Amino acid sequence: MVERADKATRPRVAAIDVGTNTIRLVVAEVEPDGNYRVLDEERAMTRLGRGLYASGRLSRASVERSLETLCKMCAIAEGFEVQELRAVATSALREAANGAAFRQAAQRRCGLRIEVISAEEEAEFAVRSVMRHFHLESPSLAIVDIGGGSMEVVLVAEGVVNQVHSLPLGAVRLTEEFGKSDPLKDKHWRKLKKAVDRTIKDEIGRPPFYPDVMVGSGGTFTNIGEMIQCEREGRFGPIRGYEVARADLDRLVARLRETPLGARRRLCGLNPKRADIMPAGATAVARLARKLGSQRIVVNDRGIRDGLLQTMIEELGAAGPQAVLPAPDRIQWVREFARKCRSNERHCNQVGRLSVALFDALREPFEIPSAGRDILEAAALLHDVGYLVNHAKHHKHAYHLIMHGDLRGFSPGDVELIANVARYHRRAMPKKSHENFARLDRPDRELVRQLSGILRVADGLDRTHAQAIEQLEVAVEDGVVRIGTAAPEHPHVDLADAERKGALFEKAFGVRLELTWQRSRKRNGRSRGALRGGQTTRGSAEPRRM
Repeated sequence: MVERADKATRPRVAAIDVGTNTIRLVVAEVEPDGNYRVLDEERAMTRLGRGLYASGRLSRASVERSLETLCKMCAIAEGFEVQELRAVATSALREAANGAAFRQAAQRRCGLRIEVISAEEEAEFAVRSVMRHFHLESPSLAIVDIGGGSMEVVLVAEGVVNQVHSLPLGAVRLTEEFGKSDPLKDKHWRKLKKAVDRTIKDEIGRPPFYPDVMVGSGGTFTNIGEMIQCEREGRFGPIRGYEVARADLDRLVARLRETPLGARRRLCGLNPKRADIMPAGATAVARLARKLGSQRIVVNDRGIRDGLLQTMIEELGAAGPQAVLPAPDRIQWVREFARKCRSNERHCNQVGRLSVALFDALREPFEIPSAGRDILEAAALLHDVGYLVNHAKHHKHAYHLIMHGDLRGFSPGDVELIANVARYHRRAMPKKSHENFARLDRPDRELVRQLSGILRVADGLDRTHAQAIEQLEVAVEDGVVRIGTAAPEHPHVDLADAERKGALFEKAFGVRLELTWQRSRKRNGRSRGALRGGQTTRGSAEPRRM
């Protein structure tokens, strides 16, 4: 039932998902506990991406249909007096040569700013939806969202995101490429299966584990659930959480493949407007389930829009369980997440202590925002979580794990900063050509450079993972930052690595970095083992002890 009010007593938000096949609107009212109540929904199958994968462009007809739909949805949201309206677009606008022109037209005609999100963000929204609404007992699962242009696959073990993949296996894309006959002839069917299998193998390879459960969102999954429900029970019922056995899915795919389009449109549970793309979409889901070894497919009818709404609600400050926690509590959540990812706890704690000590010493001289302290500490504690996936690119894997890690007490903006700082703890410096870095505004980019520079030095100072550095001294003078270290024995390897990794620090702060060592002072025959917070001297030849 559609509800309207003269004046909303609680915050109202609206989200629009501009998909390759369908555009969807949801209007919601935010509850005090951070949940939401749906007030209205609207969807239109505009086929924005029709012909895109052959021509590389959005067609004039699909653009016009989609713009009319968007203007209508904006009017609906305005009628509800929403506090915030956010529109996101996925693979069609990511890939179309005239995608920017479409966004400009939406801004001009509807007053709507459309944000093109990355495949990783699509996956993040899908994960957030599942984690909030499903309590599955399986220790591992695959979270899958399939649209018209792409399929996002997230592998989760023990509540921790392990891998994120974006596959060009959308239902519209596959139909346009392989739907050369109706019903599909054997040769076209074989080509479709072979192409899907090859893409899955190339992108995912051998999975790190074989999840028994697959949770799927998107129209393809919803229609799979509704068709099997109708076949089993002869009726329609709630579809969220509906479970499909893989054997039933395989039988459904065979039925879709063998049934002509006209007859498919009359099949119970199948949206007639989706009948042309269902054979290819269902085939992609079935082949993925086969590759991953998933025996049970669970339908999530919320998906990306739900994850987007959750993010908007958190940004409004009404997130309930996600509301900002006191610093010690939220850092403790970070430590718990690091343990789940099996990070080297002693090393990461040492890097965290060194990072915070350096931050405290440098904050005033370089006017670093105080909010950066917790962001840096969290990034330091999590900088090696990417080892859970792979050593070679563990800094990049760390970014994705943190983005999907449900760090309680941090806002979505803070989580993105933490993920970026961890991502740049090694290898390439931050660049605007990096999509994750380019999304940040200018002050946040500067902060990421500074915090990543500090983290690199701190990480270098424990290169041996021996926690040899017991004390630090910092002095800032005449364009030089001098970091004095104290350890029982000369930490040759640690100092050399910190110097090697110091280029970003020097660039971010516009200084020259110098590192020195002195033997730790001893008390009662034992070295002093506590690493304490920092003070800084400026313009003094003798640094004060931290």
